[in-house]
Amino acid sequence: MYDCIVVGAGPAGSSAAYHLAKQGRTVLIIEKASLPRYKACTGAVSPLIAEWFDFDFDPAIAYKLRQLRYTWKLGDEVTGELETNDPIWIVQRDVFDHFLTQQAIAQGAELKDNMPALGIQFTNEHWLVATANGDFAGRYLIAADGAHGPLSKWLGFKETKLKSAATLEVKTATPNAQAQAMNFEFGLLKSGCLWCFPRTEGYVIGAANFLSKGTQDYQTVLAQYAPIFGGSYHEGTTHPASLKLWEGKHPLHTQQAVVVGEAAAIVDPLTAEGVRHGMYSGVKAAEAIHIALQGKPEALANYTQAIHEWGNNMQWAQRIAQVFFRAQGIGYKVGIKRPTATKRMGQLLTGEIQYSDIANRVIKRMSTGFFPGRK
Repeated sequence: MYDCIVVGAGPAGSSAAYHLAKQGRTVLIIEKASLPRYKACTGAVSPLIAEWFDFDFDPAIAYKLRQLRYTWKLGDEVTGELETNDPIWIVQRDVFDHFLTQQAIAQGAELKDNMPALGIQFTNEHWLVATANGDFAGRYLIAADGAHGPLSKWLGFKETKLKSAATLEVKTATPNAQAQAMNFEFGLLKSGCLWCFPRTEGYVIGAANFLSKGTQDYQTVLAQYAPIFGGSYHEGTTHPASLKLWEGKHPLHTQQAVVVGEAAAIVDPLTAEGVRHGMYSGVKAAEAIHIALQGKPEALANYTQAIHEWGNNMQWAQRIAQVFFRAQGIGYKVGIKRPTATKRMGQLLTGEIQYSDIANRVIKRMSTGFFPGRK
């Protein structure tokens, strides 16, 4: 009998496992894939996460970037440098996620990978997780199996609608100078944007639609954007993806179980940033379960409350997204091109400011853009 079973070895699940194991709890991580495994992700991570752990992340970081570049339909370029204390980290998720899992194992957590969860059952005050290799018992359960995982549904949590996305990875013989920055393209993709970050060999482009439902024609816009950084669409590998963006407050705990990370839609609805927020949810879930194991089961409600407080900030991101992506041309002109835009973007990505600090000004500025003479 484990104190806790974590289903999913992504950043959220591994963060929870690390902190529970560090507290002396017995933890089992069950992962359907064989680690390290590929994950479709462009890999920007806020350095803020270092504050939640007591180990050095440098072995898992590919790049540290300060330069941002924005374009509107491949032109009207704006560049800037982050003014934050720390640069943004760029990671490759197979390396980064495996590194986190290894940190949890070093604290005493056990890992069983290449072993999908086939079902769950609550009986005699504990959870049974069924696998092809038998059942595993845990007093508490953490669902960390991502946007497409079944655990959230099995536990009876609200289903969140998925937004379509895609990534394109292109390997090039030599690094492209333009790819050695955080690049964002607005205007090519309706109701969304594209972004490009470097890889150790080549680059990766992400594309996402933040408002519309259903699938999109990502091939066309990826083929237009890719040549800027060397290589071409046909030389790369495209991976369809989905985003489970935050849509509002709802319970994230049930009887001796919680849901974290992408499985809980803990993803920024304006930038699609999910790693930092997922890891935060894992840290908070571990904190709540550790207290619950001390005989205070009501502590799980504190986890939901902590994420709802996080959601108070995300509701402002959602409002900005609704305005910006419905009128991207105006948003680019009165928002992105402002001299302070890069400064604010960096502060948001590194957690130095919150959306609530700037949302009213941003929304007012973009709304005023519809009526140029209006103050």
